[in-house]
Amino acid sequence: MQIKKFNCLADDAMLIRKIVFIDEQGFRDEFDEIDKTATHLVAYDNERPVATCRFFHGDEENCYIIGRLAVIKEYRGKRMGAFMLSEAEKLIKDSGAKQIKLHAQAQATEFYTKQGYKICSKMEYEEFCEHYWMKKEL
Repeated sequence: MQIKKFNCLADDAMLIRKIVFIDEQGFRDEFDEIDKTATHLVAYDNERPVATCRFFHGDEENCYIIGRLAVIKEYRGKRMGAFMLSEAEKLIKDSGAKQIKLHAQAQATEFYTKQGYKICSKMEYEEFCEHYWMKKEL
């Protein structure tokens, strides 16, 4: 597995997010202004893009936000999400950050809890889907 880092929204990241969030899950407002300035990671199996996420500096000092973690269906259940999260965390930690936050779909909070994140907000909606803010201290 190879990870590539991009300083803008790469076509492969866009494709994965379209498949997962728009086609499979029905979100409409998937792409935003943050995509222009965030760091994007894409995992490749040989030349095939299979997972992506983005991260960017949050409003708080020494805090980054990870988002849009997506894995194509055939690669789910193979620890690909945990791998992507770990790779993003390493890069964030190397930048000197002390905390990471993410806005998790309610159905994904168990996954993030296993990766060391804790819920730090009340439930809120993003489009039609329940989400929670979660955080992890580095």
